[in-house]
Amino acid sequence: MKKIKEYAAPTVVLLVICIVAAFLLAVTNNVTAPKIAEVNAENEAKARLVVFSDAKSFGEESINADGIKLVPALDESGATIGYVVVTVQKGYGGDISVMTGVDLDGGVTGVSILSMSETAGLGANASKDSFLGQFVGKISGITVTKNAPAENEIKALTGATITSNAVTAAVNAAIEAAGGENIG
Repeated sequence: MKKIKEYAAPTVVLLVICIVAAFLLAVTNNVTAPKIAEVNAENEAKARLVVFSDAKSFGEESINADGIKLVPALDESGATIGYVVVTVQKGYGGDISVMTGVDLDGGVTGVSILSMSETAGLGANASKDSFLGQFVGKISGITVTKNAPAENEIKALTGATITSNAVTAAVNAAIEAAGGENIG
C-alpha cells in the first residue's frame, strides 16, 4: 500500500502538468494560427509577383485533383496570360513547396521556393536566384545534369542532387498542371 502512495502523488502531479501544458499549447496555437496563415498568404502573394512579373493581377485560385494549386495570371484587361502553380515534392530534408510561373506557351516565367527544410549550405542553396534562374524560359521535360547544362537542362547544386531533382520535378509538375488543365 505504501508503494502505491509513493507513486500516486508524482503521477498525479505529472498528469496535472501535462494537462496544463496541453491547454497552454492549444491556446497558443489558437492565438497564433490566424497570424501565421495571414503571413503565409502575404508571402505567397509576393512570390506570385516574383514568378510572374508581367501579371497585373491574379485570379481565383483553384486546386486540381492532384492537390496542385493553380492561380491565373492576368494582364491589365483581365485576360489570362499564364498561371502561377504551387507544387510540393519530397526533397532530401522533407517536402519542398515550389511556386512556378508558367506562360500560355508552357514556358517557365519564374520559380520561387515557398518552404523547405533542406541542409544548410547544400540543399538550402536551391532558394538562391543563381539556381532558380536556370528554369526561366525552359519548357516541360526539364532534366538535371551535373555538367554543363544543355537546352532544357539545369545544373544540379553541388552536393544536393536530390534537392535539385525535387525542385525540377516540382517545376515539371507545375508545367504539366498548367498545360494539362488550362493551356491550349
